[in-house]
Amino acid sequence: MIELIKSIRERDPATPTFLEVFFAYNGFHAVMLHRMNNFFWHLGLHVFARFLANITRFLTGIEIHPEANIGKNFFIDHGTGVVIGQTAIVENNVTIYHGVTLGGVGRVGQVDAKRHPTLKEGTIIGAGAQILGDIIIGEHAKIGANSVVTTDIPSGETAIGIPARVVGGDETARGYGMPSRKEMEDVTFTIDCIIREMGKIKKEINLEDDIPC
Repeated sequence: MIELIKSIRERDPATPTFLEVFFAYNGFHAVMLHRMNNFFWHLGLHVFARFLANITRFLTGIEIHPEANIGKNFFIDHGTGVVIGQTAIVENNVTIYHGVTLGGVGRVGQVDAKRHPTLKEGTIIGAGAQILGDIIIGEHAKIGANSVVTTDIPSGETAIGIPARVVGGDETARGYGMPSRKEMEDVTFTIDCIIREMGKIKKEINLEDDIPC
């Protein structure tokens, strides 16, 4: 518990105190309660474990299936609306933000199969991202906010969009779904070129400037 609180304090820009994390961080509470729920699940007390998981969801706004495999120092920042499915695997030092879903794709015949994602060590998942299916998010990869990921993402890469595509490597802002400066410059340059070309075409066919494109 102390190690988890220490890791949260190191990763949270708000630099909370030990007591702030202990008493006021629902992500911390959800992870600690999940440890207990997971223990009861592996004792074979599935109904009881699910009952406790439902209470955890009510108290924290975070839903973690009691069978989900959660590693060390799992930081759920803000946390509300997070859903982690039954066969999900979250390795050590992973950070996710509110509204994230580690979900299955609901294919028939997968009752006993692995249906949910694996997040490798050090991954960061931005707010609202949907990670779906039995896929792997590689070590220290980042998923941008509100992205939808249905394929593997290589280690150290950043993916954004719907569907998510790999756009680059390790850039801190990417965990929040922000494009890089170069990408923004490229988009701006492309739009400028399109506007200039449209102006030329309008002149060539003698269109009035006030006629919409």
